[in-house]
Amino acid sequence: MKAQSQTSDVVATISRSKASGKSALRAWLRLWACVGSVERVVRTRLYSDHGMTLPRFDYLSQLYREPDRRMNMTELSRRLMVSGGNVTGLTDRLVADGLVKREQDSSDRRVQIIVLTDDGYERFIQVAREHEKWIGELFEDLSPDQMRVLNQTLGQLKQSLEEKLNEQQEA
Repeated sequence: MKAQSQTSDVVATISRSKASGKSALRAWLRLWACVGSVERVVRTRLYSDHGMTLPRFDYLSQLYREPDRRMNMTELSRRLMVSGGNVTGLTDRLVADGLVKREQDSSDRRVQIIVLTDDGYERFIQVAREHEKWIGELFEDLSPDQMRVLNQTLGQLKQSLEEKLNEQQEA
């Protein structure tokens, strides 16, 4: 009888795991759908209202967040999660538009530093203000309490995922 009870416990645990797996999958699919919907709106509005692509906006935002508005190409590529070649092409176009400039690292001539120009800074601020407004409009149907819970939950998920990724990299 004890063996049957242990088997039932194992089956119950597996069933709960599958249910939680299905629940996690459902949450992932909903999260992915929401991200896709928000991204489509943002991409469309960035381009139609400002003639700017989302990759350009993301690129400028990385430089904007830096206290001295500068970053080396390798770090920029890492943060944007794209290849160095993609960053180089985007940098060429942003330099041509006067939004960023290239500088040599004084301690290592092989390293290029990308600097957000004053024009790039002003342009980013202008677009970022509208971007913030668009995001607010997309989330306006959530109450302040729902937004707090959503931010808290996503923060916990992000931390958990980062810990899991670090464990995998260390293994």
